[in-house]
Amino acid sequence: MENRTWWKEGIVYQIYPRSFYDSNGDGTGDINGIRQKLDYLKELGVTILWLCPFYKSPDADNGYDISDYETVQGAFGTTDDLSALITEAHQRSLKIIIDLVINHTSNEHPWFIESRKSGTNKYSDFYIWRDGKNGNPPNNWGSVFSGSAWTSSPERGQYYLHLFTPQQPDLNWNNGTVRSELFAMMDRWCRKGIDGFRMDVIGMISKPEDLPDAPVRKGKVYGEWGSLVMNRPQVHTWLKEMNKAVLSKYDLATVGETSGVTTKDALQYAGFGTNELNMVFQFERPDAETENGSKWTMKKAKLSVLKEIFSRWQNDLEGKAWNSLYWENHDQPRCVSRYGDTGKYWKESAEMLAVCLYMQKGTPYIYQGQELGMTNTTFNKPDDLKDVEAVNAYNEMVDVQKMNPELAMQYINRIGRDNARTPFQWSDKPQAGFTSGTPWIPVNANYPEINAEKELRDPGSILNFYKKIIALRKTHQVIVYGTYSLLMPDDERLYLYARQLGTAKLLVVCNFTNETAHADIPPEFGNAAVLISNYESGTQDRSLVRPYEGTVYSIENSAAE
Repeated sequence: MENRTWWKEGIVYQIYPRSFYDSNGDGTGDINGIRQKLDYLKELGVTILWLCPFYKSPDADNGYDISDYETVQGAFGTTDDLSALITEAHQRSLKIIIDLVINHTSNEHPWFIESRKSGTNKYSDFYIWRDGKNGNPPNNWGSVFSGSAWTSSPERGQYYLHLFTPQQPDLNWNNGTVRSELFAMMDRWCRKGIDGFRMDVIGMISKPEDLPDAPVRKGKVYGEWGSLVMNRPQVHTWLKEMNKAVLSKYDLATVGETSGVTTKDALQYAGFGTNELNMVFQFERPDAETENGSKWTMKKAKLSVLKEIFSRWQNDLEGKAWNSLYWENHDQPRCVSRYGDTGKYWKESAEMLAVCLYMQKGTPYIYQGQELGMTNTTFNKPDDLKDVEAVNAYNEMVDVQKMNPELAMQYINRIGRDNARTPFQWSDKPQAGFTSGTPWIPVNANYPEINAEKELRDPGSILNFYKKIIALRKTHQVIVYGTYSLLMPDDERLYLYARQLGTAKLLVVCNFTNETAHADIPPEFGNAAVLISNYESGTQDRSLVRPYEGTVYSIENSAAE
């Protein structure tokens, strides 16, 4: 068996601070709110807390535009509050990893303020500056959030690159001083006691020196630079440098957000012994629903496609690198709305999705509220939107593409990032018990039915089902370290796979439909014990899998190894 480590055996819970719990009634979640809910998280069974950005920021992109890497944003609390959170989490054996946003800073960061003043000062080369061409930007690249990826600065007389909003200028990683400053900042965080980093868009930190024009898709205005920027060889050189300077000196968990990554790329980023990262987030699964390069569609991926993606990642990384397992995060909609049933089979489908993913090999990531079965919300008009990506996308769809406004809102309601950012539903009290004030973004209207207080009281709730799955991962090494084998690969209704570690074997059976489906159950599992199921009673014929059923059969239970 491969080396055992705490981050392989851990269960990560992602916290979006402004939407988790508000301790002071100003409508924004905060660090002291997280502190007050540590016992809830401990009881859930998770072992690692991932905090989305809490740093000082003008909030052009909800905190992913950082103006000071070492100061806490006032709305979230103080540095002392954060220190207390780290201490109190550690007292409960909960580790803390923090978001590391170092592809870009805010345009209000002191480095950028100095950089745009002139081309000759200490910070002039901290960002990517170029002269325009015939009164136009240096190249045809488009921003992830619509419009050009370049903004002119009259003060300096040049354009600066921003792959995201104009308020998020990209750092120039070719500058060794930039890297040294960032590594020193990371080291200071490690010395403050954090246990790891989730690295935002880390696969984009290297850009080609000549910054060539990018291919333009038919009907589009701007070039799509992904193939020119994502996962360039230089990224690996710099991550090895980072690992040597900082990461190798501490016992950390590290995960990189790497759009466009393949399993081959992942073996470089997170391969055992490559001295870069522990694991990466890959986007093949959500990208399976894009059309013509756009996420704003109604397309649903076939189950056979999802199975192929999951299985390829399981098999290609087996024994060589480590997977991350996630359905949701702050950038993705709610999984029960995306892949399950928010009506009759809401509970069953939410639990089945948990069985399907968290019985696989890799570190589980649970996004706040996922353990309650929280669903997408409904935004009725563009003025309701808070996310810069959604606002810009709506304007582009309606103003440029001349799309029907109602259709544009349907796309945003299905896939928009604000779905994941509505406040955590703690109770059926006003504002879902999230705040005594007015929340920064409206609470989902279904909070009287879906909330933590109600589910804590119900032994058969989704929340208590998540607790069982988390407990199983802690006591059954076959779930953490066993090999993976896909069964029935072409079936569009059922997802079956087996796990094995020594003599311990599991069969995972999941139905992704609202109808009973037939499974080819291997004979050896015909009388195997049921390890966990989202149905209270079994069936005489195990080959008949009930609507949204998620059941795990076990041979030679591998408990407490």
